Amino acid sequence: MNDDVTIALDTMSGDRGPAAVVDSAVFIAEQYPHLRLILVGDQEVLRNLIAEQENAAALGERISVVHAPEVVTMDDHPAQALRYKKQSSMRVAINLVKEEVADACVSAGNTGALMATARFVLKMITGIDRPAICCALPAAQGRTYM
Repeated sequence: MNDDVTIALDTMSGDRGPAAVVDSAVFIAEQYPHLRLILVGDQEVLRNLIAEQENAAALGERISVVHAPEVVTMDDHPAQALRYKKQSSMRVAINLVKEEVADACVSAGNTGALMATARFVLKMITGIDRPAICCALPAAQGRTYM
């Protein structure tokens, strides 16, 4: 039985850019040996950022890169991103889930575009009418995610 979990990370859409995602990916991969991460975005930029990480080589193939030449910006209208940015890091990451290459997709980008694209590409689960968004809420001991 394979207990590995694979997550596709949209590295290009967040406010802090791909450097923050690569730093975080390497850090978290060191903590969880059954975690595989697929960094989706500008291949050259990502490979250079990974090369700058001290411990990245030790992670081997647990961190990989998939090229995506386009970026969904925070200013993109969700419908426009869905129709015209089919090679965006966000769309490619979601496609990896559809293709069962990844178990999940994470993006810090345009939430409307993420929801529209995920709903279109992945469809809805029977009986579920709307997609959900996870957020951190304060709890008695730290945070809980809902």
